[in-house]
Amino acid sequence: MAKRRVNVWVLLCYLVIALFMAYIVIAYVVMDPKKTGIISGKFESIKNFPYDVWKYFLFFHVTTGSIALILGPFQFLKSSRKNKKIHHTIGKTYMTSIFLSVPAGIYLAFYATGGLGSGIGFAFLDILWFASTFMGYKRIRQRNIQSHQEWMLRSYAITLVFVTFRISMPISVFMLGLGFSIGFPLAIFISIGFNLALAERFLRTRNKKTIRNTNPIQVNS
Repeated sequence: MAKRRVNVWVLLCYLVIALFMAYIVIAYVVMDPKKTGIISGKFESIKNFPYDVWKYFLFFHVTTGSIALILGPFQFLKSSRKNKKIHHTIGKTYMTSIFLSVPAGIYLAFYATGGLGSGIGFAFLDILWFASTFMGYKRIRQRNIQSHQEWMLRSYAITLVFVTFRISMPISVFMLGLGFSIGFPLAIFISIGFNLALAERFLRTRNKKTIRNTNPIQVNS
C-alpha cells in the first residue's frame, strides 16, 4: 500500500511537471520571450537591460533546472534504488544539473523582476538549492543513506519551487494586488517555505512510522 501511494505521488508530480514544461515551451520557445509580461517589464524598469546576454543565462538555467525537475521523482521510487548503477547515474546527473544551474540563477537574480527584494529572494533560493543538494552528496559520500535521502528530498522540494512559484506569483501580484515590488519576492519566499514545510512534514511522518515499526512494544507501552 505504501509503495502504491508513493507511485501515485510520483505520477501526480510528473503530471504537474508536464504542465509546467508545456508552459515553458509555449512562453519561451513558441512565443517571443520579449513579449511575456515579466520580461517586457525589464526593459522599462532596468536601464540598459542586457537581454542578448541575459537570455542565454535564462535558457541555460531553465534547461538545467528542468533536467533536475524531471529526474528527481524517479529517484524516490524503490525500483530506482534497487538498481544502484542507474540510481547513481541519474543522481549524479541530477546534482550536476543543479550545480551548473545555480551560478546562472545567481546571475539572473541581479536582473530579477520586482527589484532588490526579488533579487535577494532568488539568490537565497539558489543558495538553499545548492546547499541542500551538496548536503545530500556529502551524506552519500559518508555512507549515511537515511540522511542522504532526507537531504535529497529537501533538495527536490527546492527544485519544485520552479513550479510552485509560477502558481503563487500570479496570486500575490495580481489577485492580491500587491504588485511586482512586493508580490514577486513574497511569492518566492512563500514557495520556498511551503515546499520545505511539506518535505519536513513528510520526513517526520515517515520517521515516526519507522520508529513505531522498529519498536512496537515501546511505542504501545
